[in-house]
Amino acid sequence: MAEITTQLERSARKVREGLVVSDKMDKTVVVAIENRKLHPIYKKVVKTTKKIMAHDESNAIVEGALVRVVESKPLSRHKRWAVEAVIESTGAVQVGQLADEAGLTGGTDEA
Repeated sequence: MAEITTQLERSARKVREGLVVSDKMDKTVVVAIENRKLHPIYKKVVKTTKKIMAHDESNAIVEGALVRVVESKPLSRHKRWAVEAVIESTGAVQVGQLADEAGLTGGTDEA
């Protein structure tokens, strides 16, 4: 029974896609997540941008890359997200170890 609740809790994690706007910190990237919503009165599409800090175990994700981030346990004062995958990279940097391999997102572990 404990395994079932653990899987349900992990599947309920939030997943977002965003653009890396800063990679200057060690093992941390700042990801800008854009949200578009129709204004209820003026019927205009309003863009809002939220910046979050995400854990990058490989330290190889460059600024301008499109990434998928997932919720994780609190890693520091501001980091509550981990990079799950790089969707599109602007540079020729090979991303080695991602959040799944680091064990932060609860993926399958290789023995």
